Amino acid sequence: MDKNIKFQHFALTQTERAKIKQQTPMCLWMTGLSGAGKSTLANSLEQELNQQGKHTYILDGDNLRHGLNSDLGFTEVDRNENVRRAAEAAQLLVDAGLIVIVGLISPFKKERNWARSLFKDNQFKEIYISTSLEACEHRDTKGLYGKARRGEVKDFTGIDSPYEAPDNPDVLIDTENKTVDECVHMILHKVGLV
Repeated sequence: MDKNIKFQHFALTQTERAKIKQQTPMCLWMTGLSGAGKSTLANSLEQELNQQGKHTYILDGDNLRHGLNSDLGFTEVDRNENVRRAAEAAQLLVDAGLIVIVGLISPFKKERNWARSLFKDNQFKEIYISTSLEACEHRDTKGLYGKARRGEVKDFTGIDSPYEAPDNPDVLIDTENKTVDECVHMILHKVGLV
């Protein structure tokens, strides 16, 4: 980093920003394969939190690749940068006092652990959407697994690029055996938002 760039400190703190929102800011980081249900759960989770009067924002992997991360591909280096940018954005939003829901494949443990390191204690909750590869392929709403199997899409997580499942996630969700509502309420309970 350039030694001429100094970090600017401001008077208001995260605590003061969260106080007027009457909530505890945190990052709910959903990880799992493509088609696991991250975006669906994020959407329902945000709706439920909104009904509770909570201030939220979703950082969705696909949506980020339309803007903030539109210059990134799917090499390991680019995937790591995708996670880095999403984590930095989430940290800023948590600092603003929001509950941030991140839905990102984020396939590598090292990068997810680094993302956690940006947050204060207990403000980062890793939520592993543990849907099996077979179920994700069966859902395949975007047609990506079929393309990956035919070699039309390279470096696809779960097919020709690895996914490292979390060893000890804060929340483990199996979308194959539970409804969306059941999953949402399980997440809210496990992260202390009920």
